[in-house]
Amino acid sequence: MVRRVRIPAGRGRSDTAVGEFISEELEDRASETYDADLGSVRFGAAARKLPGLIGQVARLCWQASRRDTAVTIVLDVVSGTLSAFGLLATNRVLSALFLDGPTPSRLMAALPSLLLVGSLAVLRVGLGVGASWTQARLKPLVEDTVERRLYDATTRVELAAFDDPWFHATLHRARDRGLSEAYRLVTTVTSVLTGLLGFASAAVVLGLLNPILLPLLLVAAIPDGLIALRIAKTRYQVSYELSASRRRKRILTDLMDDRRSAAEIRAFNMRGFLLESYDRLAGHARTVQLRLARRQTVMTVGGDVVGGIGLGLVYLALALLLYYGQMPLAVAGTAMLAVRSGQSALYSLLYAVNQCFESGLYFGDYLDFCAEAERRVPPPRPQVVPPDFEAITATDIEFTYPGSMVPALRSVSVQLRRGEVVALVGENGSGKTTLAKILAGLYTPDAGTVRWDDLRVADIDPDSLRERIAVIMQDYTRWPMSARDNITMGRTIDTDRLAEAAEAAGVDRVVDRLGKGYDTQLDRRFRNGAELSGGQWQRIAIARGIYRDAPLLICDEPTSALDPRAEHALFETVRTHSLGRTVLLITHRLASVRYADRIYVMEKGEVVEHGGHQELMAAGGLYAELYDLQASAYEQPGTTSPPADGEVAASR
Repeated sequence: MVRRVRIPAGRGRSDTAVGEFISEELEDRASETYDADLGSVRFGAAARKLPGLIGQVARLCWQASRRDTAVTIVLDVVSGTLSAFGLLATNRVLSALFLDGPTPSRLMAALPSLLLVGSLAVLRVGLGVGASWTQARLKPLVEDTVERRLYDATTRVELAAFDDPWFHATLHRARDRGLSEAYRLVTTVTSVLTGLLGFASAAVVLGLLNPILLPLLLVAAIPDGLIALRIAKTRYQVSYELSASRRRKRILTDLMDDRRSAAEIRAFNMRGFLLESYDRLAGHARTVQLRLARRQTVMTVGGDVVGGIGLGLVYLALALLLYYGQMPLAVAGTAMLAVRSGQSALYSLLYAVNQCFESGLYFGDYLDFCAEAERRVPPPRPQVVPPDFEAITATDIEFTYPGSMVPALRSVSVQLRRGEVVALVGENGSGKTTLAKILAGLYTPDAGTVRWDDLRVADIDPDSLRERIAVIMQDYTRWPMSARDNITMGRTIDTDRLAEAAEAAGVDRVVDRLGKGYDTQLDRRFRNGAELSGGQWQRIAIARGIYRDAPLLICDEPTSALDPRAEHALFETVRTHSLGRTVLLITHRLASVRYADRIYVMEKGEVVEHGGHQELMAAGGLYAELYDLQASAYEQPGTTSPPADGEVAASR
């Protein structure tokens, strides 16, 4: 089990805040038992896992490049086979050299075998170069394959997965070490194959020379292999223990070098707090890594001592065999070369097995994450949503976020009829955005149904459904792309519709002031890039929804960053462009929803009122209370006149 490392308590308010910032996740990670059985793994267990790892690697390489995979295997097999012939040819060279007679005669007798040894050596070098070339070709292909699978899964997985802390933790491990270990696993599996062939060649030669020499190979090399396994397990334990602190450290470094957070870091004097948090995390990592270094040193020294003793026993056995005449001198020389070759091959084999075991642990994190993410991908659905609809109906919707004990929605029922403007209003946290995402097919409800006419959304192909929906997100993404791509969002570019959407959202005036117009990159990290204000970015987000030209338009707080004049103009635009469309409007600015066909008032995940503006005002419920509260801020002393449309601003 991972050893628990506690961070010393700090002094003063700043230290306390820093400790609270970093301690919770580190404590949670230290208490996990994910690798509880790791400490009990022995070499035999690692070897038993080896066929499965080899199978995974073979499938991965075969998927990346069949030709390069096949060529690599053939070259390694031929090279290993040639090593055995090389040792046997060496024995013939030594036998010829140790014959009685003049030296020139012995050299001439040894010359053919010597030429064969040289030719085999040159050929093996050529095969090694060829194998290295094919492995170099495989590397980018394998890396692309594993990355493609990871990001294919993360972009297709259900949206609720990103609300799950476990999903983020496993994604971090899969991305940080699992991806990098994929190609390393390929090279170590190749080393296993090479080492196995090399050891088999030496073993065959020793068996032909004298079978008693075979056990000496194991005595000389196994101790180092066992120590390597212990070190591999320890490194993985440390890496797993540090995964949480590395993730939090990355969050901190992203904050400290990101332009978006630079202003608040300075405005709130956050520099000291962030650097103290960084120092705490770095100190935690140093403590764990120093502990690893000490253990590695002790284990390595112990392995070297035992390995040296084993090698001494090999020399002693050969000396005794020569002394008692059980082995000719030429055979002893060949045996020594074979033992050294076999020892090197066996050590490489054991080390590669250990490396496979270690890389397999990290790669296993990657495979586990991909399998779990792919499990969370919604299954194929047969139905295709029709081009238009008469009504979208949600009935008794229940939804709870992963890890939460409190439902976000409870028995919610709403209806959107074709061509209507329907508003969702309520205080923060009432469930408006969650309901909108369920209606958009982004979340799957725990209970209840959403229907487009008679079709259940649960039976509709998600991509088909989303083609019929345009969403203006509350938390829109500032894509580091051109202004054109930020509006068209990967769809076929229609210049007329682009101009219409830009004009409707007021983006045309923004783009006119950009250096390269629609080709301007909206990120200062690019050369000649531009950065927009919050209101300008919100106009871009609005233009996205208008450009999509879908029968359902969902507007989630579309005017939060706009001034009153721009807000009023936008809602007029929405009314104009909503002819024939259904609009779902989420806003805190209640004056903007006065003319909605129907208003749903939400509180604590439930619909508590619904109806038209006048009906809800007459009812004197929550809607009337919130509306009067906002309107009172605009009343002049001594007047009670209601605000004009577009004047009421949210109480933020």
